[in-house]
Amino acid sequence: MLQECLGNNTPPKCFFQGAADVRHLEMGQASKEINPHVDQWESEGRFPAHKVFKILGNAGFLGVNKPVEYGGLGLDFSYSVAVSEEFGSDELKKEYLLPSILGDKVACLGVSEVGAGSDVSSIMTKAVRKGDELVINGGKMWTTNGTQADWMCLLANTGDGPPHRNKSLVCLPMNLPGIHIARQIDKMGMRSSDTAEVFFEDVRVPCSHIIGQEGMGFTYQMLQFQEERLWAVANSLTTMDIIIQETIDYTRQRKIFKRPVLHHQTVHFRLAELQTEVELLRSLLHRATALYIRGNDVTKLASMAKLKVGRLARELGDSCLQFWGGMGFTNDVLVSRFYRDSRLISIGGGADEVMLGIICKYMDTLPK
Repeated sequence: MLQECLGNNTPPKCFFQGAADVRHLEMGQASKEINPHVDQWESEGRFPAHKVFKILGNAGFLGVNKPVEYGGLGLDFSYSVAVSEEFGSDELKKEYLLPSILGDKVACLGVSEVGAGSDVSSIMTKAVRKGDELVINGGKMWTTNGTQADWMCLLANTGDGPPHRNKSLVCLPMNLPGIHIARQIDKMGMRSSDTAEVFFEDVRVPCSHIIGQEGMGFTYQMLQFQEERLWAVANSLTTMDIIIQETIDYTRQRKIFKRPVLHHQTVHFRLAELQTEVELLRSLLHRATALYIRGNDVTKLASMAKLKVGRLARELGDSCLQFWGGMGFTNDVLVSRFYRDSRLISIGGGADEVMLGIICKYMDTLPK
């Protein structure tokens, strides 16, 4: 979903994640230039990344918490702070960060591989030093924006040490020789968000393109994942509010057995229950965010919130779609798109089972 547009209470992220809630966002001129085209982009299976990100960059939505000297607003939000501070040299920031914030360049994240999704430590892509260059071989899977991106934030093995200390993040221009876009993946949901499988064959990039400290890539990525999990919650709450309200409006005017569907106790009680769950999740997000801003480790809370948002989205989407009846099974209404798109929440950014494992670790309940 298009998190950048959700307002200045949610942390920014420079990756388009779909369009399920775009048409409900109120962002002035940007809204007029984006929302009317969402259905077309859904049917085409791709949104015009460079055009959309430039609109967002002009509106100031891409760099709320980034340094002012690199086009951001310099505000203190909870997301991407750690990674932003470690991004690298001024040269890298000017070449990649600044144009991404302005919307002049589109970025993608290269972490997951065919055999390494939630288990990031097992990635196989290598970036081997040859003089002043890195020679990159391997491949990435589930790469959002991969068919359109100007550069990739690549996680690769740059050494032979322990799997948690041998990885680095690398700024990788996507127009280099040896980079092959194998295919755009055909997904059941998030249709307008292009997702690619990418291969690297002897791709060369200067060693100066390593972000932050060499060998710290796994740590940086784990920090980003915790932030991404909070972001996933923030990005979903408004959409769930909208789905509930649209369901209320529809069931109020739709009649069955001569009275509105909404007037049946099983319907309005269920909607009240779902709204309560959304508010409880919102409170957990706000608590975790407040603690994070103060420098606390919120891994357990972020993992709990990520687990809950995926399960609640599925539950809410299924219940609300049921109340729409036959209309809910069409592509004409938002609830059906949410039903498809929200299924990814329990998979992307760490599956439910991974979240449970992290929570158990912090609770000290795992077998010794």
